[in-house]
Amino acid sequence: MKLSQTLLVGLTGLLFGTQGAHGFTFPDCVNGPLAGNTVCDTKASPSDRAAALVKAMTANEKLANLVDNSKGAPRLGLPSYQWWNEALHGVAASPGVSFNRNGTTFSYATSFANAITLASAFDNELVLKVGEAISTEARAFINAGRAGLEFWTPNINPYKDPRWGRGAETPGEDPFRVKGYTAAIVAGLEGNNAIRKVIATCKHYAAYDLERWKGVVRYAFDAIVSMQDLTEYYLPPFQQCARDSKAGSIMCSYNALNGTPACANAYLMNDILREHWGWTEHNNFITSDCNAVKDFLPDEHNYSSTPAEAAAAAYTSGTDTVCEVPGWPPFTDVIGAYNQTLLSEATIDTALRRLYEGLIRAGYFDPQSSHPYGSIGWSDVNTPEHQVLALQTATDGAVLLKNLYSTLPISLTGNKSIALVGHWAGWATGSKMLGPYSGIPPFLITPEAAAILYNISYYPSPGPVSQSGGINDTWTNSSLSAAAKADIIIYCGGTDMSIASEDKDRESIAWPASQLSHIQTLASLGKPVIVAQLGDQVDDSPLLANPNISAVLWMGYPGQAGGLALFDILTGRTAPAGRLAVTQYPAEYVDQVPLTEMALRPITGASPGRTYRWYDDAVLPFGYGLHYTSFSVGISKTNATNLSSTSSKELLASCANKEKPDLCVFTTVPVSVANTGKTMSDYVALLFLRGEFGPKPYPIKTLVGYKRLRGIKPGETREAAIEVKLGELARRNEMGDLLLYGGKYEFVLGVDGLEEGKEKTLGLQIDGEEVLERFPQPKN
Repeated sequence: MKLSQTLLVGLTGLLFGTQGAHGFTFPDCVNGPLAGNTVCDTKASPSDRAAALVKAMTANEKLANLVDNSKGAPRLGLPSYQWWNEALHGVAASPGVSFNRNGTTFSYATSFANAITLASAFDNELVLKVGEAISTEARAFINAGRAGLEFWTPNINPYKDPRWGRGAETPGEDPFRVKGYTAAIVAGLEGNNAIRKVIATCKHYAAYDLERWKGVVRYAFDAIVSMQDLTEYYLPPFQQCARDSKAGSIMCSYNALNGTPACANAYLMNDILREHWGWTEHNNFITSDCNAVKDFLPDEHNYSSTPAEAAAAAYTSGTDTVCEVPGWPPFTDVIGAYNQTLLSEATIDTALRRLYEGLIRAGYFDPQSSHPYGSIGWSDVNTPEHQVLALQTATDGAVLLKNLYSTLPISLTGNKSIALVGHWAGWATGSKMLGPYSGIPPFLITPEAAAILYNISYYPSPGPVSQSGGINDTWTNSSLSAAAKADIIIYCGGTDMSIASEDKDRESIAWPASQLSHIQTLASLGKPVIVAQLGDQVDDSPLLANPNISAVLWMGYPGQAGGLALFDILTGRTAPAGRLAVTQYPAEYVDQVPLTEMALRPITGASPGRTYRWYDDAVLPFGYGLHYTSFSVGISKTNATNLSSTSSKELLASCANKEKPDLCVFTTVPVSVANTGKTMSDYVALLFLRGEFGPKPYPIKTLVGYKRLRGIKPGETREAAIEVKLGELARRNEMGDLLLYGGKYEFVLGVDGLEEGKEKTLGLQIDGEEVLERFPQPKN
């Protein structure tokens, strides 16, 4: 059943920013002026339909529809259209999305755990379900005239530096994991019918992971990236989105890449995206990030002298529509570019055909009764199933980082009570659980709300976020009083969006001093202290080393049911099984490499390396995660296939997919997972590859497969097969080419020092060298 709205309401109407204007309408293809145009003929091809519409438009009408707030063409019966719609972890506040502020229908949408938490569940099927739920609710808003058909999600930039303010929007640091997440979320969003459920927009293309750091801003940053790092790390998620998932749209980013702004970078948009990856089958389109084209001007990238030149540079290089932030001129001067002959009508027509074909493929000009999404409505928003799924995303993605003396799970029955302390524990702080790019949720189950729901005796107290010295301490006395009355102290701390967010990078990755002092004071009382950590990773070393801190549970941004998820895990209703999708670095890491350094490999005197593949001094490694039970894991060598000496030539010859040999399955690695403890639990099997093959330096290890096994009972052994493709065996050379190299390969199951089991490795020898992909080179 639906949870009580009365109990769980929590200032939601005050928490959310940009509000779209209610005004989306479908064209009238029955009685309107467009009825006789081929664009309304559902039997014609999408490309012919789009071409017919563009042909009917005057030059002025064309120019009015090249930006996100498109004016339409009243003469033709073409409505205005807002391309800017958001749905990172649920339908979100944005110019194109209109929530009903009157508190009736369409006043909210389900808010799932944010991407970094969802990714930490390591379950593509779960991601797929979330994508399906989001697109269902999005279609309900669309059908009610409260949203457009394109949603600017997912954010698939790999999260290589913990200081980046937008890392929580992403699926983590590993490109293979990000690819898996991308495939699942795009499939869920767009559906598998001839009509797209919604149009997904993968962003931000490419090499974007800096906001505002020590005077360097994303609007002017030039990311200097080697071909090897570009093809190996920054581009694979976009290859998945474009070449393999064939998503409807991609967003180009604020930054420049090797001297050219991304939204003016023909090498990125045409040579790689459209020509090399073949992202042309559906005439897909590219949107700019908001004001990214304005940033071509002298104040930022200094790439173009005038707004007209900037507009021309964007459209002629492959951008199809430009996002403009209202109130931040100068705006995109497409009229000036056209009048000055900097922008040809042929280029304009190409962009518009791509845009309108995208809308055609999403059913914009079709009768709503002609496809399965036309009947979706308000009753499909925040369904009981979506509420359960939202809770699952929070529990499945939570990661247990410390559990001293098996403190967790705890029993809170009888007369036991808790002190509920910290900046996101209380009623008024529920929006903190949502994180970036959020909409209005139906409710916010904070830890305090969950304590009430579960009839837990508690004593509340606030806590600091990042207050510095000199600020009045309004929390210590209150928390000490609460702790004195309680049996167990639960501290709800960590970072929030006031510390790291869009346009705000971190300079420190240590625990905020005020919070750490607060935790240490509470830990000195001699009572069990459990830390529930919100937001991004911080250096947990002081907490891990402190014997008076019993447990640390990372929640990330858990969404609308975050407090319920917290207590479900603490009390054992759900056993934690998430794993870190990022490396947890020591605090001093920020002094060892600048955020502006794009190289992944170690650089003597300049960088210790980035991500688990190149950095080996983590506080907690990528893939770390504890359980309430014990597991013994292994690779079944007797059931392994293709895992003996072979040659690159033989492997390539046996591959049937000659155009995309990287997608050919090399083998399935059979693994066994035995629950040797006393608690039923999920288990995430991670399969890595290591060895000395390909160009030096060699990575420490590389993730090549993962699988979440659910509900393994005590005493039960579960078997699974992890698929490994040829592309995961291969490595990139300095030119970005993908090759199978000769050498000794070794599969490794699990995280070193964390997993039990005797047969966790499996080796093989590959001889010879073969090319899987020649990567196009920049023309200048």
